[in-house]
Amino acid sequence: MASLETDVQSCLKTLIDPNTGKDFVAGKSVKKIAAASGEARVEIELGYPAKSQMALVQREIEEALKKLPGVSQARVEVRQRIVAHAAQQGLKLLPGVKNVIAVASGKGGVGKSTTAVNLALALAAEGASVGMLDADVYGPSLPMMLGINAQPTSEDGETIDPLEVYGLQVMSIGFMIDADTPMVWRGPMATQALDQLLRQTKWRDLDYLVVDLPPGTGDIQLTLAQKVPVTGAVIVTTPQDIALIDARKGYKMFEKVGVPVVGIVENMSVHICSNCGHIERIFGEGGAAKMAAEYQLPVLGALPLDMQIREQADSGRPTVVSDPDGKITAIYKEIARKTAVAIAGKAVDFSSKFPNIVVQNT
Repeated sequence: MASLETDVQSCLKTLIDPNTGKDFVAGKSVKKIAAASGEARVEIELGYPAKSQMALVQREIEEALKKLPGVSQARVEVRQRIVAHAAQQGLKLLPGVKNVIAVASGKGGVGKSTTAVNLALALAAEGASVGMLDADVYGPSLPMMLGINAQPTSEDGETIDPLEVYGLQVMSIGFMIDADTPMVWRGPMATQALDQLLRQTKWRDLDYLVVDLPPGTGDIQLTLAQKVPVTGAVIVTTPQDIALIDARKGYKMFEKVGVPVVGIVENMSVHICSNCGHIERIFGEGGAAKMAAEYQLPVLGALPLDMQIREQADSGRPTVVSDPDGKITAIYKEIARKTAVAIAGKAVDFSSKFPNIVVQNT
């Protein structure tokens, strides 16, 4: 019944995906509509990980379809499909990696690494295949944050197999050195080490590789921005003016090298006293919002200054793992979905579809 299918499509145009802000037709999420004998069947395909949202989306659509005249039964299938998106012009995708997300900050001490590891875990919790690279060669923190005390191995003698924990594929220079050994390297050696970790690690079919950058805008950040196909960057800051000054420098660096910044995370946004519940904005207020308005960027989320976040990261079980149903984990998941939605809105990468052309003498 073509008219009933038209009614179903019209209905879907009125329903808004809560994560993208677009209706399901405009957002190109509707993959199939079939309507006959009073039954409407719809297939929805989300371009971002949203495991915790699928049942809500399914229920919303089914309830709306059942209100249509002539529909007595509605069946909605919701799935997700994450594809590779374009990075800087002229750079090919890393083998086994669809999208690279760089997490950066202009200065240290703003909770960037804690945010990066919880972002990676939240993407995985929402149903994505996720890897994480600790790009801070001088001060790797991933081994402690994920409670890893092991060295990676190599099956083929040429590539390094990433370690696996909490559903993540992970790699860090910290896995290969003693925790008390300082990396007394000049810039070229550090950037070479980063390049080797990125390209020689045998990443296995990742939807996202989250790269935790060291603070600042030095050699390692420039190497990543110029040689690695970064799909999008996330900047972490606190509301404090001094942190925002450096966060702006980070944004400008990415802008110069053609890496899109998908949004800002405001860490330590507010402190809630664990004894009396009194709220204090220790580092100021509205800093990330001002920066976001200045550069027309979204604020992906605001995280409180909470002792548990620090304790959980130090113990090797970050918040998303330690408290999967908690309020702070919900914030990290929202940040993860917003980041993934921003990436899903970018141009699709087709470089892997083109065959290699080889000219030979015959």
